[in-house]
Amino acid sequence: METLEKVNAGYAEQLNDWIQHEKAAIELINAIGKLWFEKSIELVLFRNQLVDRSASQIMSLHLYAKNIVKKPITVKDSALLANEILKLDICPSKIDIGKLAYEWHQEKGNFKSATEFLNHKLKDFAGNNHSITPKDVVLFGFGRIGRLAAREIIGQAGKGEQLRLRAIVTRGNSDEEIVKRADLLRTDSVHGPFPGTVIEDLENKALIINGHTVHMIDAKNPEDVDYTKYGINDALLIDNTGVFRDDKELSRHLKAKGVAKVLLTAPAKGDVPNVVHGVNHETVDVKKQQIFSAASCTTNAIMPILYVIDKELGIAKGHIETVHSYTNDQNLLDNYHKKYRRGRSAALNMVITETGAESALKKVLPHLAGKFTANSVRVPTPNVSLAILNLNINKEITKDEVNEIIRKYALEGNLVEQIQYAFSNELVSSDVIGNPCPSVFDSQATIISPDKKSIVLYVWYDNEYGYTRQVIRFSKHISEVRRPVYY
Repeated sequence: METLEKVNAGYAEQLNDWIQHEKAAIELINAIGKLWFEKSIELVLFRNQLVDRSASQIMSLHLYAKNIVKKPITVKDSALLANEILKLDICPSKIDIGKLAYEWHQEKGNFKSATEFLNHKLKDFAGNNHSITPKDVVLFGFGRIGRLAAREIIGQAGKGEQLRLRAIVTRGNSDEEIVKRADLLRTDSVHGPFPGTVIEDLENKALIINGHTVHMIDAKNPEDVDYTKYGINDALLIDNTGVFRDDKELSRHLKAKGVAKVLLTAPAKGDVPNVVHGVNHETVDVKKQQIFSAASCTTNAIMPILYVIDKELGIAKGHIETVHSYTNDQNLLDNYHKKYRRGRSAALNMVITETGAESALKKVLPHLAGKFTANSVRVPTPNVSLAILNLNINKEITKDEVNEIIRKYALEGNLVEQIQYAFSNELVSSDVIGNPCPSVFDSQATIISPDKKSIVLYVWYDNEYGYTRQVIRFSKHISEVRRPVYY
């Protein structure tokens, strides 16, 4: 009887503890919303978005943080710190509440209160001295990446102090076409419903998305549009069509009134810089350069990992094999295609094809050019891909040592937005849908050869959403609307 009473008491105690943490999560949600919409302060948890998250999602993210950092980080501490941040006079910024909670756990004995702790940690954010001029954005093309970019720009708009989506350019803007495009924005077979409202303003040829009026413009040629007629000036134009790839073609956008800079969401040819944000974005002069490329989804997936391994261990040579979900470039059923094999049914076959990953090294990490071979296999899944990196390195290493190197970069430094360290034994492709990082490092899959100088690394990536988040990060950088960050 006594044992049963202990079991029941333990059950009740554990349930009550869960309820208290759930209450703290709801309190944290309230603080997150106020900080975002009233002060343009965005809280994240080890680079994971917290805005518009449920209590259960926030609790799950804290469990992830606890397992990765291997220190007790609680929702209660996060809620405490978030509410204290609300009281501070600090500038619009992006703050990792997970990092702060970890530091608070370690250092709270050195401070009289959480307020004193935060004033010390966020002293460089005091006041409102970091002025930002919002940047108008035009999406040229409205396919898979264009629609996700629209979702993200609107979702991250807050008070409209960074990127402002003002127009979408497509071929055709009849009432029927606008309605169809609105429906595609509202619902997505892979990424689910848009968490907001989309209203067709057919009279004014526009969509009203979460209160933002976005003009739907018909144009066949880049230079045909006068964006200033819509009140759009000095805009960043994001070309999602993939039709225009080099300086000459992309510069046609600059002939349109109201466009100041152009960003291509595909690998560029010629002298256009191919950039992986977090790896080589600081090598471009955003004040002088007008045309940029965000490279490819695969390039954004592999470059952060290759950068880390080469820096820490040195890469002698390697092979990159990507297992890539099918894309619109392939045929749904067997039919003529200008490229071999891509004409065969994407939904029924694994299809060997080329990848631009090796050639991208020349522009992103040029010192590794010539050391790699690369290929790709398209597979019958609609989203999420896998890069397999077979690397010969210059130092002997163990599996635990390699994984610890990646884990460190996933938590500290300039690549915390790019690399997520995954530790689940059960990780599969569908688990990565909606992941904001372009590189999800599968630590359980790491292989080390007997000589300890040949390693095989597995890197997952949402080739749609993870890549789009990189596009948005780079867009903020070249538009000079990046807020101060605490990571």
